[in-house]
Amino acid sequence: MSTSLLVPLHVAYVRALGNSKDELSYHLTAHLRMNAVYWGLTALCIIGHKDALDRDEMVDFVMSCWDDEAGAFGAHPDHDAHLLSTLSAIQILLMQDALNRVDVDRVVKFILSLQQPSGIFAGDAFGETDTRFLYCAVNALSLLGRLHELDVEKSVAYIRRCKNFDGGFGAIAGAESHAAQVFVCVAALAIMDRLDEVDQPTLCWWLSERQLPNGGLNGRPEKLEDVCYSFFILSALSILGKLTWIDASKLEAFILSAQDTESGGIADRPGDVPDVFHTIFGVAGLSLLGYPGLVDLDPVYCMPASIIENMGLRKEWKALQRRAS
Repeated sequence: MSTSLLVPLHVAYVRALGNSKDELSYHLTAHLRMNAVYWGLTALCIIGHKDALDRDEMVDFVMSCWDDEAGAFGAHPDHDAHLLSTLSAIQILLMQDALNRVDVDRVVKFILSLQQPSGIFAGDAFGETDTRFLYCAVNALSLLGRLHELDVEKSVAYIRRCKNFDGGFGAIAGAESHAAQVFVCVAALAIMDRLDEVDQPTLCWWLSERQLPNGGLNGRPEKLEDVCYSFFILSALSILGKLTWIDASKLEAFILSAQDTESGGIADRPGDVPDVFHTIFGVAGLSLLGYPGLVDLDPVYCMPASIIENMGLRKEWKALQRRAS
């Protein structure tokens, strides 16, 4: 167990992720490949090692996932376009200063075509709906400078239907509150300048109640702690200006205890196998907690804050002050 962030090990871990092409697990996770590239790149950006991965190779991979029939991006070459992978592709290309490679008009048309009469978004042409996909649509349209083409009132109205008695939000109307869905709904409302829809005192109480005695956060009552909620909960609290409502030092210690001290990477909890999903969200959580030496993260877009600020998209949020050491 380590009490400090093992930056060189994490850089090596992310760089090695593409070296396992002969393993079955690599091919079984092809549907997450675009997201994984975004997770890995963002983690490297936040720990200050963006150049550890080859830019041109990454951009070429992203463009190889273009679904020309749909006009958006799939998770892997020859996969159908999906909102999840399309947002990740846009974020990657922005971080690599290559958004000029995208046919923005076609992507915008694809995104807008997925909004349903209720206001929710389907993830793709096959029709699964989830507030995650609404967030992906709002985020992507904002990054592309086309948010004005979204039916904001219809989108906000659906999020309002997902709000529960505890202040939280679910995956669809009527679903139980979940910390990840709270993040996507709060962040989407922030982008659309509609945080007035949030019952802030009740929601921030519910979020702060997710911290367990070991310092970790869970996603719902009576569930185990998990590093990924370090981002989902901290991001929502930072957007709402209530990041001080959790014990930051205990959470920081929990995240650091979930590091793999031999191969790098961060797991869901101490002793488990690390993965790139928990690595990015562990690092993101540490950035919001003001951990020394990290790059500022924008909790609304989950990207380096400087990029969002340079685009003029920064919303009101507050992370803990970056500590010097």
